Amino acid sequence: MAIHEKNLIRPENIKTHDNLVIDGVDVSGHWSTFIETRVVTDYNEQLQEEIAALPGGEYIHRCWQCGSCTNACTVNAINPDFNPRYWIYLIRMGMESELLRDKEIIWQCVSCNKCTYACPRDVVPEGVMKATAHWLELKGHTETTPSTIFDTIFTDQVVNTGKIEDGAIIKNFLLQTKQPLIQDWLVQMVKQMIWNLPIKFLMNMGLATIFHPRTKRWDKTRDAIREHIAEEKAAERAALGLDAAE
Repeated sequence: MAIHEKNLIRPENIKTHDNLVIDGVDVSGHWSTFIETRVVTDYNEQLQEEIAALPGGEYIHRCWQCGSCTNACTVNAINPDFNPRYWIYLIRMGMESELLRDKEIIWQCVSCNKCTYACPRDVVPEGVMKATAHWLELKGHTETTPSTIFDTIFTDQVVNTGKIEDGAIIKNFLLQTKQPLIQDWLVQMVKQMIWNLPIKFLMNMGLATIFHPRTKRWDKTRDAIREHIAEEKAAERAALGLDAAE
């Protein structure tokens, strides 16, 4: 699974001598470009297993480094540093410190799933990116992202009530991410709804925002889902060597 692309070599590890003569031959400049040797001593031999234990990372072991994911990636087309193939390589090699150098951009995956459609090995690279971002948060390497906050709010809403109530989800998301409740896009959306949706539908939405209706006889289902989620989270934390109380 060797990585040979020059653009994936850290700039500080590429050395060029402006004046270098070897055996009487001038190899200055471009001809004297070398990759500085280094020894990696901080392997995390369990890194692949840790990512595989999180939702989306289950099939990372299938990767054969063809590069189809990166070639198809929407974000890579804009930012070449966003490279799913390279990060999967680092994970499988256990090179945790090298992976952490890109922790600020890994979470930027937009879930377009082009990589997943292109992957010939059903690795589900989009899922691996999400699992890696989740791993970064659980390990404390990055702060909780707005995406994770939204997912938590959405899940809590469905689990607690058995319904999707858009108004409550948007309000709680804006509050928890410390954003103003009045947003230009939100105002425009409400205007479009008022102009285009039936009055009865709008009234039901308004009442749902106030009274938070629940699915009938939902309690047993809610408790079963909560128990399942708790078991999954406990298993994830155990796989990552984290205390369940953290």
